Amino acid sequence: MRWVGCAAAIVAGLLLASCRFIPTADVPALANAGAPNGAGAFEPDRMVASIWSAKVVPYFEKKAGPLIEVRDIAAKSPDEAGARFGYRAKSEDTPWTLMVKFDGVIVAADTESRASTISVDASGQGKADAIVQIGPAMRGTAIRDALDFVSFNDFTNQIDFARFGKAFNTAVNRSTLEKLPRDALVGRKVTVLGAYPFVSAAETPLVTPVEISAGPKP
Repeated sequence: MRWVGCAAAIVAGLLLASCRFIPTADVPALANAGAPNGAGAFEPDRMVASIWSAKVVPYFEKKAGPLIEVRDIAAKSPDEAGARFGYRAKSEDTPWTLMVKFDGVIVAADTESRASTISVDASGQGKADAIVQIGPAMRGTAIRDALDFVSFNDFTNQIDFARFGKAFNTAVNRSTLEKLPRDALVGRKVTVLGAYPFVSAAETPLVTPVEISAGPKP
């Protein structure tokens, strides 16, 4: 049975050559330790900074569609909306991440927690058409997931891929969100460029911005 052992060794080598999954129980320890196996070369913040202005923002500017149009198309056909304005990994189980741009008026603001949000009326009907994350803490990895030039297979494991996704949230917080006012937000006009994962037509889009600007107090 010696050939069985050799074959197993070959298969193991091939698996290690690609992006490897690690046991769930090992995730916290590896996350706290930084790069896996003690390696210190992985720097997600620097990686994101190197592509932010040159690739990420122009990509969004090119692919994003008007929020109301994207929302209405997605309600009828998520695949059509995704093909035109979004991206997803090659799996039908993965939701589309849709890219949108819109101007609107802030109709509500929640700034009591670190995961602050604003609700924006983009249709002029006086109600929220989107909820926009304004940080500093933000849920999800919508920015990373919208990029067709980023692949899970480019990373050593899911920990690095997750850290890379969170680095986009850190980048937009430092470049844009820290400059936003935090008081008297309701009634201000805003301009947003960002992305959201399409879950269902019944849910208000939770948009992670790539760029956002707010006007003066009304």
